[in-house]
Amino acid sequence: MKKNIGTLDRILRVLIAIVITTLYLNHTITGTLGIVLIILSGVFIITSLIQICPIYLPFGLNSIRKKK
Repeated sequence: MKKNIGTLDRILRVLIAIVITTLYLNHTITGTLGIVLIILSGVFIITSLIQICPIYLPFGLNSIRKKK
């Protein structure tokens, strides 16, 4: 599969995952919403590591900058 997540996108995903995890561990986010957001943060980390977002594929999206 072709990579479709650029550097800025990867950084934002990791930062969002860190914020969600911190809020969950501080018990600011709890219950069902907390569990859903923790799963989402795990997905953000995995997609930033493998640089492929399955949601981008059907729409043909790509956040990688093209070299001139």
